Amino acid sequence: MNAPRRTPSRGGVRRGRDGADTRARIEAVALELFAGKGVAGTSVRDIAQGVGVSEGALYRHFASKEELARELFLTRYAALAAEICAIDDREPDLASRLAAVVARACRLFDTEPALFAYLLIHQHEHLGSVPEGPEENVVEAVARLMRRAGVPAARAGLVGAMALGCVVQPAVFALYGRIEGPLSTQADAIARAVTAIVEGAGKP
Repeated sequence: MNAPRRTPSRGGVRRGRDGADTRARIEAVALELFAGKGVAGTSVRDIAQGVGVSEGALYRHFASKEELARELFLTRYAALAAEICAIDDREPDLASRLAAVVARACRLFDTEPALFAYLLIHQHEHLGSVPEGPEENVVEAVARLMRRAGVPAARAGLVGAMALGCVVQPAVFALYGRIEGPLSTQADAIARAVTAIVEGAGKP
C-alpha cells in the first residue's frame, strides 16, 4: 500500500533553515525595538521593516506582537534561570556560586544590553506566565540557591530580592550613564555585597 501523499501546509510557521533564520531575525529586531521603545510603542510594521519582510511574513511566525513579546521574555528568562541553576550545581561553595551568578548577570548586561533591559523593564507584564520551577524562573532559581546556602526558607524570597537588587540597581545606573565602563568591571564589588547579604541572612 502506498503511503498517502502529504498536502503542502498553508500558512503556519515556515520550516527549514530559511524559516529559522527569519524567525531569529524577527526576534533580534523585536528585542531591540521592545527594549528601546516598549512593546506598546512598537508596531508590527516597525518589526517587519527592521527585518526586511512583509507584515504577512512576520505573522507566519508569530500570531501577534503580544505573542512575540511573551515568547521573547519566557524563553530568555528561562535560559537565564537554567544558567543560574547550573552555576548553583557546579560551583563548590557559596562565594564562588554568587560570584559566578553576578559575573554572568554583568556579562549579559555588557554583551546583550537590549536583552537585559527587556527582561528588566517588561518583567511585570509576563511574570504571571512564568512556570514555577527554578529551571525556568529566575526568582525561584535564586531562591533555591539561597535555601541551599542555608538561608531559612521563610527568608529565602526576601534575601533573594535583596541580592537581585544589588545587581539590578547598578545595571539601571549604568543604563543611564551614572556608572562608567562595562558593568563587569564592578562584578567583584557587587558579588562581595551580595555575599555579605546572604551570609548575614543565614545568621540567627
